[in-house]
Amino acid sequence: MSSYEKGWKEVSIAGVCWLPSTKYLTGDWSPYKPVRDKAKCNKCLLCHMYCPDGAVIWNSKAEDIEFNYNFCKGCGICANECPQGAIEIILK
Repeated sequence: MSSYEKGWKEVSIAGVCWLPSTKYLTGDWSPYKPVRDKAKCNKCLLCHMYCPDGAVIWNSKAEDIEFNYNFCKGCGICANECPQGAIEIILK
């Protein structure tokens, strides 16, 4: 038996992934990514709360928001929910 673990791209169509999503860097699913305008952002953290992938992270040491592009799928929910219009979805 091989110790090789398949990446998410190698799982068959309609296949079931047997490991949690934290084991796969799934951020390359989309050609889009969020970019934040720090001047507009009031750090309300709605982007963090609404992100379905946990890709918007509050860095308590820097007291700032970060995007984990390894898991961000570019869905745009963070930009849609931002009341300040501080997040734009762009092509990678």
